[in-house]
Amino acid sequence: MPVIKILPHAQYCPEGTTVEAPAGTSICEALLDHGIEIEHACEMSCACTTCHVVVREGYRSLGEPDEAEEDLLDKAWGLEPDSRLSCQAILSQQDVTIEIPKYTINHARENH
Repeated sequence: MPVIKILPHAQYCPEGTTVEAPAGTSICEALLDHGIEIEHACEMSCACTTCHVVVREGYRSLGEPDEAEEDLLDKAWGLEPDSRLSCQAILSQQDVTIEIPKYTINHARENH
């Protein structure tokens, strides 16, 4: 199973961590399944940017983002060339390293 290395994030995983998930799983699903409560305001339907991550290693293994994802990413806070919406980034057999940006454009979070 591929491993996702999550770099430290003050809110979601202050120490950083690694999780395993089956190939074919989105990064967002994998994080949520392991108790990392990344925002996903649109319930993983590719309609917002709250699950934006920066893929530091393994970007090419995730496949190409489609046009809808690219259009949304243009609105993401802290956009970088290796940014992806974690709900659309599907794991293959290769390990990845991600960073969750400090901010999102979500103005109203639930459960906070």
